[in-house]
Amino acid sequence: MDFLITLVNGLSLGGIYAMIALGYTMVYGIAKMLNFAHGDIIMVGGYAILVFLSVNPILAIVFSVLFCIGLGIAVEKAAYKPLRGASPLAVLITAIGVSYFLQSLAQIIFGASPKYVIIADLGSLVIGEVSISYGTIITLACSIVIMIALTLFVKLTKTGRAMIAVSEDKDAARLMGVNIDHIIMITFAIGSALASLAGLFSLLRVPTIMPTYGALPGIKAFTAAVIGGIGSIPGAMLGGILLGVVECVCNSIPTVAPYTMAIEFAILIVILLVKPTGILGKKRREKV
Repeated sequence: MDFLITLVNGLSLGGIYAMIALGYTMVYGIAKMLNFAHGDIIMVGGYAILVFLSVNPILAIVFSVLFCIGLGIAVEKAAYKPLRGASPLAVLITAIGVSYFLQSLAQIIFGASPKYVIIADLGSLVIGEVSISYGTIITLACSIVIMIALTLFVKLTKTGRAMIAVSEDKDAARLMGVNIDHIIMITFAIGSALASLAGLFSLLRVPTIMPTYGALPGIKAFTAAVIGGIGSIPGAMLGGILLGVVECVCNSIPTVAPYTMAIEFAILIVILLVKPTGILGKKRREKV
């Protein structure tokens, strides 16, 4: 029974990592850039919930998602669009700069000390001697629904197919009439919305927030995206679930718990040594 609880918690945490990793992998797959400010969108979403929580929890969640979508689009237009065609190093440095800017701005507005964000007291589901919080169950269920919806969106809609076309060959997609800038903007909007929802579910697990709140989950989600295969949507899902389960299993073993993070990154190193493109990643041919 203890293992069942650990597994459910791991799948729930993995769902959160997968949602964040999907933002990384979509932006990389389509815009060919690593948005290291993506983790800080989680933090911004958390503070947006905090601001409106006293008014209405549902309104706070909706505002958080919309605000993060707007922020993601604004960051793409102001910071990344002017660097379209620039060297990857310039884009990477800009992304790190945006990350520190968002963290510093949050610290100026809300202070450096942690703040409690109690969204709702959901209670726990008790089956015999097993107790699983409803927050964990809701997170797991919502993450599954979101991942299925995103997969169907990419595969079945015109915009989704345009995203696939841009990720495969930007020049060919442009010749076919695809608006590259519009597709990249939509990609950032979707990734930011997922990051906001990941922030919501993270607060259901640990109801505290601070300016560096999204840094570690962002790094772990990026690790999950690389493990699954950066640029692959199913890979991001698989990597997130794998990392979440490993983390919860390791934390449930007292002698192993102190080394949990080391084990997670060791898994990344081993997988990259065996399959450099990640579990579901595909080797791309570079055109000369």
